[in-house]
Amino acid sequence: MQKVDDGSLTMIYLDNSATTKPSQEVLKSFQTVAMKYFANPSSIHEAGGEVEKLHQKARNQIATLLKIHEDEVIFTSGGTESNNLAIKGIAHAHVNRGNHIITTKIEHPAVLQVCKDLEEQGFEVTYLPVNSSGIINMDDLKQALTEKTILVSVMHVNNEIGSIQPIEQIAELIANYPKVAFHTDHVQGFGKLPLLYQMEGLDLVTVSGHKIHGLKGTGCLIKKKHIQLKPLIHGGAQEGGIRPGTENVAGNVSLAKAMRLAMEKQGQYKKLWHMHQKLFDELSEVDSITINSPRDGAAHIFNFSVKGFKPEVLIHALGEKNIYVSTKSACSSKQDEPSHVIVACGKEQEAGAAIRVSMNIDQDEGDIDLFIKEIKKILTQYKSIMG
Repeated sequence: MQKVDDGSLTMIYLDNSATTKPSQEVLKSFQTVAMKYFANPSSIHEAGGEVEKLHQKARNQIATLLKIHEDEVIFTSGGTESNNLAIKGIAHAHVNRGNHIITTKIEHPAVLQVCKDLEEQGFEVTYLPVNSSGIINMDDLKQALTEKTILVSVMHVNNEIGSIQPIEQIAELIANYPKVAFHTDHVQGFGKLPLLYQMEGLDLVTVSGHKIHGLKGTGCLIKKKHIQLKPLIHGGAQEGGIRPGTENVAGNVSLAKAMRLAMEKQGQYKKLWHMHQKLFDELSEVDSITINSPRDGAAHIFNFSVKGFKPEVLIHALGEKNIYVSTKSACSSKQDEPSHVIVACGKEQEAGAAIRVSMNIDQDEGDIDLFIKEIKKILTQYKSIMG
């Protein structure tokens, strides 16, 4: 359980896929750099040189952590920018050799909306279907590849239901297609599920700081050295000219810290599996509840729907108990539309009533027990009122 700042209330925060609480170590590193190393790293005086060295050290730390080359770390403002840079960067850099992109029907809006925009510019996009568990079929991917294909973008862990895509298998396949780049939105997977960042065929990887107890506005795109991208913006030589603009040194140093801490705690992720299974077992016994997450999906994400309930009603009822959950992606949760992810999984009736519970690695099992108790109580009370 987590204390609210004034210490007067205890809240159970189960919306970690939307954002996580920044760790004290990350905040401390940001504050220290922001206050002591505030010079522009591009300045040629000594103060600027010190900041540049600090920034390069953060880049090296991330590269060492992921076993990649330091030049393959491109600092960004987070997941959305990284996804845009990867997809648009490939599309516009290689349009002369092809205009076909492959993705899935259940990607985050930061991928799907980019692809829709590119379609309006004349690119062709194939949206791969998924099964009831939210997983693509490798044969569908193989059949979708053409001579015009320049990019495949498939997320690692789905942010709404927790389905895990076969990223290694996809990378092994794409390695046989030298003209095709492979990008994965790794925002919900980093620090939770292992990934061979250096493996052949995996060319672009998106990471976001605020999903791993880092700060909002921080993130990076892992870009293999042989991959050419066209910048989204122009104006300077920073980040190898791919992402110009004065560097957010304090934010990037804090990102390196958050990534290191997340990787160190990755081994603890397994303990969430027990809580995930408890949610699955307890809530599947309730007649009005349909489970939308696959049982073998990512342990930190659990999604379900309640028949006859608008998700807002349940979210507000739980909120009165200081229990915080969400519906779909935080980027689109205020839009009154059914979840495109759950629709793609063949559950159209459940798509408009989905609730997402998302945990962090340090989650207390008591939080889950209380959540289960309160959701059952709310449904029982509603049933008695409705007769």
